[in-house]
Amino acid sequence: MRLEPELWDALVEVCQREGQDVHALIQAVDAERHAGGRTSAVRVYLLRYYRAAATEAGHAGAGHGPHLTHRAA
Repeated sequence: MRLEPELWDALVEVCQREGQDVHALIQAVDAERHAGGRTSAVRVYLLRYYRAAATEAGHAGAGHGPHLTHRAA
């Protein structure tokens, strides 16, 4: 399986946070039989994981600041 270094880092971080072995998590994600294959399934899993953390509740739990809106100059 080929992932960019940043995605490998994210995968390791998720595993540490969830108390899982990298290989076990990959097997669990792969067992869901994503149409794009294992690598795609892991990318989608990571995206969903971090998107869930990007909610207002996720930000509050992570101690992030308030949601900021960007205005065009």
